[in-house]
Amino acid sequence: MQISDRIRQLSPSATLAMSQKSAELRDAGIDIINMSVGEPDFDTPGHIKEAAMRAIEENFSRYTPVPGYMSLRQAVSRKLKEENGLDFAPEQIVVGNGAKQELCNVVLALVNPGDEVIIPVPAWVSYVEMVKLAGGKVVTVHSGVEQDFKVTPAQIEAAITPSTRLIMLNSPANPTGSVYSREELRELASVIGRHEQVTVLADEIYEHINFSDAPLTSIAEFEELSGRVVIINGVSKAYAMTGWRIGYMAGPEEIARAVIKLQGQYTSGASSIAQKAAEAAYNGPRQCVEDMCAAFRRRRDLIVELASQVPGWEINCPDGAFYLFPKVEGVLGKHTPEGEEIKTSGDYVLYLLNSAHVATVDGEAFCAPGYIRLSYALGDEDIRTALTRIKEATEKLS
Repeated sequence: MQISDRIRQLSPSATLAMSQKSAELRDAGIDIINMSVGEPDFDTPGHIKEAAMRAIEENFSRYTPVPGYMSLRQAVSRKLKEENGLDFAPEQIVVGNGAKQELCNVVLALVNPGDEVIIPVPAWVSYVEMVKLAGGKVVTVHSGVEQDFKVTPAQIEAAITPSTRLIMLNSPANPTGSVYSREELRELASVIGRHEQVTVLADEIYEHINFSDAPLTSIAEFEELSGRVVIINGVSKAYAMTGWRIGYMAGPEEIARAVIKLQGQYTSGASSIAQKAAEAAYNGPRQCVEDMCAAFRRRRDLIVELASQVPGWEINCPDGAFYLFPKVEGVLGKHTPEGEEIKTSGDYVLYLLNSAHVATVDGEAFCAPGYIRLSYALGDEDIRTALTRIKEATEKLS
């Protein structure tokens, strides 16, 4: 049987693969602490679950409009206005099966074969694969821990060519937790604004998990990019609703219409029940979001303290999301107690899984070899235990 070249060129998701391997080891009776998954460990807030149950009782069981219920798109429109100062009419908003679908929809709607897409890296594992699926050319712009994992305006300027169609920007970022300040985004917007053919795809799914003193700034706020920014967001991270699969895009109406056309042909509208739950999230109280963010900030402080004690690691203090992305080049070239050399960050990840029974993700998956990603979306005691195991296992390398 022939598998298409389109699928053959895609790489499997490294984060999902590690999560699966962790589950298999746990099923085999091994005490694995899984720091590979990007998922809040909190329960979906009660008022949201109640709204979903009401929707079931009220028979919201029919096909939904392709772009989502108008009531949900209106709620998103109000959210963008009240929280971000942005004017997006409901007709400019499309709801889909998670933020991941809407990201891919926009890439497929905008990118032709050969078009260049700039991706600051480290970057979430699916960005590159989405561009490959569209036939685009990935142009990576690198930043490391010494830059706090944030690219500079000069780097972006140097990467833009007449073939550049899209820039994918993620803040707060996965896998690094870095957050661009208002001034940093202003400078990026000034550079990008000079290139009229370039659209910015702003992934803001971690918007509410922000530990910096200032409110999160969206690059869509800057006049230089008026009508050239598509925002991606959703309820998964802020409201602990990963399994409900509701995300949205907000952008120019022409792009929204293109996304509706595409989505209408391969998934149609998102779940009716999940949409009503998301509507309750956006129309309901925000205290649950603030409480979860406070917990993540406490965990951030804990993991930074413990990770700074691991030999061979170089870390920063992330300002958002729930990830730590240590540089682990200091352990490369060392040998395990069994005499095996740790040649790559991938070798180190496997060593930690097998020896420390802690699942992490190789930075190679995020276009950043020599780093690993740890999610601290788990309880304080699990964080303490995991980092203790990692430290002890790393100290055994020679």
